[in-house]
Amino acid sequence: MGARSIVKIDEDLCTGCGDCVPACAEGAIQIVDGVARLVADNLCDGLGACLGDCPENAITIEERDADEFDELAVQEHLEKIAPADVETPLRQVAGGTAAGHGAGPLHAHGHGHGPGHGGGGCPSARVLSFDAPAGGDAAGEAATSAQPSELRQWPIQLHLVPPTAPYFEGADVLLAADCVAFAMGNFHRDHLKGNALAVACPKLDQGQEIYLQKLVSMIDDAKINTLTVMVMEVPCCAGLVGLAKEAAERAGRKVPVKQTVIDLRGEVVGEQWL
Repeated sequence: MGARSIVKIDEDLCTGCGDCVPACAEGAIQIVDGVARLVADNLCDGLGACLGDCPENAITIEERDADEFDELAVQEHLEKIAPADVETPLRQVAGGTAAGHGAGPLHAHGHGHGPGHGGGGCPSARVLSFDAPAGGDAAGEAATSAQPSELRQWPIQLHLVPPTAPYFEGADVLLAADCVAFAMGNFHRDHLKGNALAVACPKLDQGQEIYLQKLVSMIDDAKINTLTVMVMEVPCCAGLVGLAKEAAERAGRKVPVKQTVIDLRGEVVGEQWL
């Protein structure tokens, strides 16, 4: 046991609506005695995918002594709380369940295409295999070999970018999760072109308070025009959306913020203005 980030639920604010329960892929939050409660510390990864689903803002992240996150315990817990014929978020990704594509919350879909491999844990770490695109490798190479990069700046990692750099001033900013550009074959042509870029990983990066401060500075000081957040359709990516929303709320200026969700095959499955 040691100090780490973990979900905190204010039971005085909680109305027991249950919106946060499906937002937690690990099943760590359940409604008990009419309010949402964290059922076990080792089931919570501390990433905060549930934060944006609470209409009362009763869920926050705190630093405290807690048992380490245990992926095996998560899988055992999910098997206990869900019947075998019910798709949990982890089962959906592991087994290739296809739900309808839409612009709803990240937790609403679990698109795992191709054969899954056994084992528990966060869907973002699930091992999957995909079929080659139609037309084979040669067709893919011909289509992309002459495609130029649309990157017009450096650096791009959110820890490294100066929030008031000239390329952010008045710009349309694309904040992309690290995996997005690797999943999307058309990322440069259809999404990066004409935008300033920052990339980050809400699951692995440290110092996310710094990320929040930089995003606020981009809005207030660089006076960016719009902020588009592109994330993968895995629960941990919701943390990046949460950072963008909080930055927009803290900033003195108002900017449009759009969420774009990418599935594991690199297809856009949802877009909405937040």
